[in-house]
Parts: sequence; C-alpha cells; structure tokens
Amino acid sequence: MTEGTTSAAAEGADTLTRLEQEGEIAADYLEGLLDIADLDGDIDMDVEADRASVSIISDMGSRDLQKLVGRDGEVLEALQELTRLAVHRETGDRSRLMLDIAGYRAKKRAELSELGAKAVAEVKSSGEPVKLKPMTPFERKVVHDAVKAAGLRSESEGEEPQRFVVVLPA
Repeated sequence: MTEGTTSAAAEGADTLTRLEQEGEIAADYLEGLLDIADLDGDIDMDVEADRASVSIISDMGSRDLQKLVGRDGEVLEALQELTRLAVHRETGDRSRLMLDIAGYRAKKRAELSELGAKAVAEVKSSGEPVKLKPMTPFERKVVHDAVKAAGLRSESEGEEPQRFVVVLPA
C-alpha cells in the first residue's frame, strides 16, 4: 500500500468515526427530548452520503411522533437544527446531520423524486424550462438529485423562503 493510500484510508476512517460520534451525541440529545416530552420512540443511527443520519421510529404507530414532525415538517426542521447545535456544542464542528422522524423524510424523498421525474418528462416533451413551487433546502436537494440522475440540469432561484427549482432542457 502506498503512503497516499494509507492516509486516504485513515482519513476515511476518521470521517466515519467523527460521523458516528455525531450520531451518538445526537441520539443522546434526542433521547433526552423524548423523555421530557414523554414520547416513546427508538433511535436509529446510520451514516449516509458523508453525513450522520438519525431517525426516531416508533412501534406504537407514528401518531405521537407526528407532533415532532409538525405541519409540512416544520417542527422536524427545527428539531434537526437544535440537534445540529447540540452536536456543535459537543464537538466544536458544524454538523450536517440529517434527522428523520416517523419516516417523514423518507416518504417526502420518494414524493420529491417522483416530482423531479415528472418535471424532467415535461421538460423533455416541451423543450421549455419548468419552475417548481418553493421548497426547503432538503426538498430542493432531492429534486436536483432526481433531475441529475435523469440526465438534465436544474438550478435554484429566488430568495429563502421562496427559493425554488427550475428544471432546464438538455
């Protein structure tokens, strides 16, 4: 093994360890919140696409956990930001941790991928750009990824919170 390969492998292992640590800190923080709110939920941790991913799931059905998702995921977004801040406080590093509650983001990701695919089909048939409704950064990222996978380009336009995706012809 060359020296460059060894350091790249060590760097990858360090990143994984750091992301696992972020997940552990986030899980502890979220456990505390669940206890305070007197809600039941299991915490699942993973590392996906170079970021820690933490999910709160429940065997009891997700009705209780829906309070933590809120309307259009607003409470989920706020909890994710608070969790990132808790990780930052412990590590001193900015976190890109992704939080999902009761499968909300997973379901939303599937819906947004489908929306991206429909926009791609419309652009391919009309040859004209298609503007989508305003979305959160998470939602825009999912659509951009779906458009890229279909072989087209997309851009974000506008200012938060009215920022939206435009799917462009090839």
